[in-house]
Amino acid sequence: MAAEVMLMNEIEAKAASMAIDLNIDFNSIQLPRGEDCGIVSDDEDVYHDDQLEFDSGFGNVIVVDNLPVVPREKFEKLEGVIRKIYSQIGVIKEDGLWMPVDPETKKTLGYCFIEYNTPQEAELAKEKTNGYKLDRAHIFAVNMFDDFDKYMRVPDEWAPPEIKPYTPGENLQKWLTDEKARDQFVIRAGTDTEVLWNDARQSKTELVYKRSYWTESFVQWSPLGTYLATVHRQGAAVWGGANTFNRLMRYAHPQVKLIDFSPGEKFLVTYSSHEPSNPHDANRVVINIFDVRTGKVMRDFKGSADEFTIGGAGGVAGVSWPVFRWGGGKEDKYFAKLGKNMISVYETETFSLIDKKSLKVENVVDFSWSPTDPILALFVPELGGGNQPARVSLVQIPSKVELRQKNLFSVSDCKMYWQSNGEYLAVKADRYTKTKKSTYTGFELFRIKERDIPIEVLELDNKNDKIIAFAWEPKGHRFAVIHGDNPRPDISFYSMKSSHNLGRVSKLTTLKGKQANALFWSPGGRFIVLAGLKGFNGQLEFFNVDELETMATAEHFMATDIEWDPTGRYVATAVTSVHEMENGFNIWSFHGKLLYRILKDHFFQFLWRPRPPSFLSAEKEEEILKYLKKYSKKYDAEDQDVSMLLSEQDREKRRMLKEEWEKWISEWRRASEEEKLERQRLRDGEASDEEEEYEAKEVEVEEILDFSEEVLFEE
Repeated sequence: MAAEVMLMNEIEAKAASMAIDLNIDFNSIQLPRGEDCGIVSDDEDVYHDDQLEFDSGFGNVIVVDNLPVVPREKFEKLEGVIRKIYSQIGVIKEDGLWMPVDPETKKTLGYCFIEYNTPQEAELAKEKTNGYKLDRAHIFAVNMFDDFDKYMRVPDEWAPPEIKPYTPGENLQKWLTDEKARDQFVIRAGTDTEVLWNDARQSKTELVYKRSYWTESFVQWSPLGTYLATVHRQGAAVWGGANTFNRLMRYAHPQVKLIDFSPGEKFLVTYSSHEPSNPHDANRVVINIFDVRTGKVMRDFKGSADEFTIGGAGGVAGVSWPVFRWGGGKEDKYFAKLGKNMISVYETETFSLIDKKSLKVENVVDFSWSPTDPILALFVPELGGGNQPARVSLVQIPSKVELRQKNLFSVSDCKMYWQSNGEYLAVKADRYTKTKKSTYTGFELFRIKERDIPIEVLELDNKNDKIIAFAWEPKGHRFAVIHGDNPRPDISFYSMKSSHNLGRVSKLTTLKGKQANALFWSPGGRFIVLAGLKGFNGQLEFFNVDELETMATAEHFMATDIEWDPTGRYVATAVTSVHEMENGFNIWSFHGKLLYRILKDHFFQFLWRPRPPSFLSAEKEEEILKYLKKYSKKYDAEDQDVSMLLSEQDREKRRMLKEEWEKWISEWRRASEEEKLERQRLRDGEASDEEEEYEAKEVEVEEILDFSEEVLFEE
């Protein structure tokens, strides 16, 4: 670094002696329109994305200000202190620390430049040491070297911003007004991404939008279906529109790997992980939280992967995802992260910690938000060899008041499942037997909306059964459990309401010996698909929980994914590229009738487009159900029209097939007439083509196939 500065000084001195002005505004230099100097970019964002800032090549350099001003004899000591602080964060390049000296006083100027191996290490150094207190008089102010160019562009005189005329935006919910009340879904196969209508009445799809290389890894709908997000090297983007998919906003985050929307679609979380220059160090993680509409970064989090590995269900590079979990329902008021002995809860008004401090919970290992209320459920395992029992606590946010606590003894593991309306919480607790050699499972059921939050204990008829799957009925009071150690486990259904409505859990039924290992409830409740994935090769059972009866059984061989449409009318099953054969998807009715099947090579993704919650009140929905026959007359008539149209189409198809057959027969008859004389000649003058008019005779024909002669000599 020092050598580069000295070289620049020599250049400036040489230029001054030749009266050459080096103060050139490179931003004022523009190429002629359409000129690319022979270098064609393969990325449209290079030309059009004004949000991405291209660094000057000094992205790995930081400037540390507010250092002590010392004479030359203390220079080495100060440099040693600075190097000791900053080498703990990353690898400083050789000759990568430079402290300028005043040529007149021979003292340092109070700042230094530090060059790391990677920009990520420089970013982390800025994050960790900006505001670092060396002593009472010297508090570090750390900036990226590249930032100075940005600050130098600020004009000396303020000018009012240009006011652009208002242009009304597109109706991003127009797809909800489809006259046929159809739903959309997105698929990825090969290099193509397609958005399609599910036209189940016509047993086919209808294309909405198709684009090749639309994303570089995956696509994701926002929770209310307003946006479709794509992922690229430079960051993420969201798309939407009234009649097509236009790019609405871009979010600059190089090498982004994962994204997550807040439930109300107000914020987008992006994640990236970067390899450290020192192989012994953990990966460098960057997480940004963007405002979806403006694209502004509301808060960023940077650090080593070790700081983000606690909790979560899965991710990349050892980091659990999602790192931040959203609370407060669709209002997006809070988000939280699990840390060591604490849960950090932030509010989105200022994006700072509530009460400026984390919630301290010794040895906490997991937490989850209520889907509708600002309530945290957290789990703390046993400590001290069982002397301190495990516990589940419910904590109100933002007051941090504990609403309820339940101690759990001899617990080896615990999982928490919220019902979609936040009315119930099921805690699955795996407990040790007295011998500690095996475990059994039970459930603690919290009634969140009732006074004092009563808790019930539920054990299966055979408490030693292994729990394979658990799922609440959406918006309902029932839940299903797959349990057992046999190749064909049992499935039990329970209700949180007894027959006499005494507020006691009750078992509805148990289905014995089912080929199922996964549960998929309809979004509207009542119906459920009992699925056998992986080892069960795609066995499907469509079950009516109201009537406790099977509606249909089917199979989608090697199915990897199952997803209900948001209305609960249709089910999609898919075989993705995990398998090499039979890639594609099937669409089924809610009662298990196969409507249509589409095969796609290299099939990667199938996602239904979510729908926002209905604006109808519960009372209005009950009224519609009460008078459903009255409202359904219109749709029954439409269904009949569609049925007649399909019948007409089938009749037309059969008519065309019949015409094609008759044409083929006519062609052969014509050819037969043309060859009649030749046939008559070959039959020795007989003209008839009827077989019964001929007498069959057997004729023996002798034919010499081979002849050889051999001379034998006698002795």
